[in-house]
Parts: sequence; C-alpha cells; structure tokens
Amino acid sequence: MSASVVVVSYRPGDWLEPCLRSVVEQADEVILVDNGSAGAGASSIGHRLGAKVLRSATNIGFARAVNLGARSASGELLALLNDDATAGPGWLRAAAEVLKWPDVAAVGPKVVLAQPYREVLLGDQTWKAPGDDRPLGRQVRSVLVDGKEALGTAEGPGIHRIEADGQGDCWRWTAGGAPWYVPVGQATSEIFIDGEPAPPGPLVRLVNTAGAFLDSRGYAGDIGFGAPDDGRFDLGAQRFALSGVAIVTRAATWHAIGPFAARFFAYYEDVDWCWRANLAGLELRYDPAATVVHRRSASSGGEHVPRVRVMAERNRTLALVRNGPPNLVAKALYDRYRNGPDGGVRAGIARRLPWALWTRATLMRRWQLSPGQVWDRWAGAEVGWGDGPAGEDAYLN
Repeated sequence: MSASVVVVSYRPGDWLEPCLRSVVEQADEVILVDNGSAGAGASSIGHRLGAKVLRSATNIGFARAVNLGARSASGELLALLNDDATAGPGWLRAAAEVLKWPDVAAVGPKVVLAQPYREVLLGDQTWKAPGDDRPLGRQVRSVLVDGKEALGTAEGPGIHRIEADGQGDCWRWTAGGAPWYVPVGQATSEIFIDGEPAPPGPLVRLVNTAGAFLDSRGYAGDIGFGAPDDGRFDLGAQRFALSGVAIVTRAATWHAIGPFAARFFAYYEDVDWCWRANLAGLELRYDPAATVVHRRSASSGGEHVPRVRVMAERNRTLALVRNGPPNLVAKALYDRYRNGPDGGVRAGIARRLPWALWTRATLMRRWQLSPGQVWDRWAGAEVGWGDGPAGEDAYLN
C-alpha cells in the first residue's frame, strides 16, 4: 500500500533533518507542515530533503496542523511522526502488515527515548508515611549530572514525582529499592546524589511508550514509560490508545473516524482519536516489530512548561467529555470545578465545554459500542511491566 507521512514542525532544531531522512526512503510521500516556524526554517529543511511542504504563517496548533497535512495526503496509509523522532527502516512496512486486518484502526511501534540513562540502585529500605500509600525510601533534593541539576528529569519506578513546599524548596522521594534512571550526556558523566557519588550502574535505553492505558479517572498514560528496553515490550498487543509520536492508519479509517480535535491545539488529541476508534468498534494495536527513537519534548519543552501542563490537563477532561460515560463526565467536571488543578485549566474547560458537548452529540452517530462498554473494557485494566533492574538487552555500554 502507498504511504504518506505527515510531520509537523513549529520550532525546528537539529532533530528535524534526521526525522525526515528516516522516512523519505520508505514513504511514497512525506508532507512537512511548517507550523509557523521562525523565518520558515522548517520549510527550507523540508524543501531541501524533498518533502512536500505546507506552510502556515502562524502556529495553528499541532492538531490542526496534522489535519492540514492529512487533507493533502494521497497515500492509502496515513502515518504521523513527530519532528523530534526518527523511524526505524521497517516502520511503515511493519505497520502495513498489521493494517491488513480490517478491524484494526491504527498501529503504533515501540518508541524509545533517544537520550541514554544511567541506572541508579540505592537499596533504600521501604517505609510508609501516615496517610500516604506510596512506598518511600529516602528524600532526594539534588541529582547533579556533570554539575547540572537533573532532579526533575529522573525517571523510573524507583523515584516519585517532584514535590515542593511553596518556599522554593523541592525534593523527590525514592520508592525503596526499585531502580531509577538519570539522563546523561555520555557514558563518563559524573552523577552526584545529594552531594555523594552515585553508585555505578549500567547505561541503558528507556522506553517512551508501548501504547497507552486508561486509568480509573479517565487519564491516559504511556505503557512502559521510564522502563528499560530489555525485552519487556517485545510482544504485540491490543491497546486502548497509541501515541501520536508515531502512528499509522489507513487513510480511509482516518476519514471515517474523523480528524484530530483542532480545538485541543496540542496534547491528548491522539488519545481522543483513539477513544473514538474504540467507540467505533475498532482495535488499536501495539507492534514492536518496528522501533522509533524519540527526543522527547524537544520542540515543546514538555510538561515542565506551565502552558503545556495547562493544555494537557484541560484536554484530558475534554477528551472524557467527548467520549466517556455520562455519569463519569459529570463527576470529572464537578471535581475539576471543586478541586482543580487550576492556573487556567478551569477557564480553558469552561470556554470549550459547549463545543465538547455539541461534538459529542455529533460523534455519537459513529458509535458501535457505548461509552460504558469501552470504559468497562479499558478503564483501570491491569497494566504492568515489572520494576526490576534493567536486563542486559537494554545496556548501551
């Protein structure tokens, strides 16, 4: 089957050229949507590498830009690839094999993080604080990598989310003896944890996503995120959703389900689309036969940017409003109103709520399953991948 790949670029860096080069030989058509890049820098790179370039004078948002590229695509397969990702040579060929099955709406590859990570095993004793169900080890306040603070970018099951006291002081609790991973620039990088040298550990490659799960609150999350790529995700499976970092569908399926929700601007548009595919009675498949390497949040800055966090929180709720069971939609809206988080989330939901409710009524015409049936199948479904140390297959040195 002929294939078109759509790449959206707003702030091109040294990642865009490798991205385009990774698909120009395996796709029949590469469409670069220059989403208002400064000086049309993305357009220049796209023209030089032989892509079909569509230029927007301003940033119209990732979702709308993808839709623009999809409307221009001529291939039987429609693939989306982030501009900070590079596709393995067999990506489209492997996807085409899976998409021969008519009940499959889309397929996603294994996506791994480009930056190497050093495994940290501290062997902390686990304890629990009153009113806190988390396993706790020690309180870590600083992780220096070659003299630069990396506390906020450590990943893995052995460390909890960052916390702060409102006075500028922040920390992270370790989760007992489970491993965690620190991003490093090179194999010889020096790591100090609260002023002490970190114990030696292997340099490893981590998983970004092996598909997505749906939790009991209606939030989606990446399966395998922060786990070592040591074979734990080498079996294909049906998933609730797939990441828009790299996803392939049939053009006919894309048009049948409908485009990304442009009002989302960015974040959760991929989950919303996959949710609609589930409601249409179709499957989403994770296929590790191909691997995509992702320089996560290279162009957007990621969840550490306040505006990104606001859009993600807003769109999580809007996706539930458009696709979830009515009683849970009402509960989610009430919880948002009473408990936040805010910083613009409540106002963003309020402005888009009439649109979300109106589009839900329109989308219902395509449902083959009820929201309750999809929810019962996926919400809170058991998803686990182990929290043991990295196996040798993940080692980079």
